[in-house]
Amino acid sequence: MPKFEGVQKSVKPAEFAENQLLEAILDGSYGPGDVLPAERLLAQSLGVTRPTLRETLQRLSKEGWVTIAHGKPTQVNDYLSSGGLGILNTLSRFNTKLSPDMTGYLLEARTLIFPGVAQRAVEKDPDAILAYLTPGGCLGIDAKSFATHDWGLQMLMVEITENPVLKMMFNDFSPVYHRLGQLYFTNQTARKMSMEYYGELRLALGDKKASVQELVEKTMARAQQFWREI
Repeated sequence: MPKFEGVQKSVKPAEFAENQLLEAILDGSYGPGDVLPAERLLAQSLGVTRPTLRETLQRLSKEGWVTIAHGKPTQVNDYLSSGGLGILNTLSRFNTKLSPDMTGYLLEARTLIFPGVAQRAVEKDPDAILAYLTPGGCLGIDAKSFATHDWGLQMLMVEITENPVLKMMFNDFSPVYHRLGQLYFTNQTARKMSMEYYGELRLALGDKKASVQELVEKTMARAQQFWREI
């Protein structure tokens, strides 16, 4: 059983227990299929009460990290296979635990989904997108500004589709991409590539024969490859 740190005074016991158990799952101390120690031992090792531990395990179960069965030990799930978007949201809190492979999967998922979203948005309200892309806006030169601007463009397109399922999906992606975006846009070449993309997108919005879907797909595939390289 991993050795857990003592509860910090600034952190609620349930939050502490959840973070410690998630750390143990993400670093492989408890792998898929492993069972957690008996409730009494686990609560003692975490330094929390058994009711607090039960509350924590119920939360982890609802998100898909563990399976609780009456009369049986709590078992760790294969969260990459059986988890949902809620797990992505949790992973975004554990910056050092988001592996390069997982980052690649996220970017690939965006490349597969988003070009169709962009095409639909352009067909519905090209003027709103063009207004967002107008030169001289509030896009700064720092990585955080670029990440915020880039994600804002994507979320605007999602909003324009008026598809609530897409909105919920991308809301869950949001904290992950804000973190990855700030890492990505620390690179000057990445910022230059995005500025070129915004210019190409403005031109495509004024050309009825241009395929925005193809442009976005090409740009995101290029960004995905560049991420692998850096």
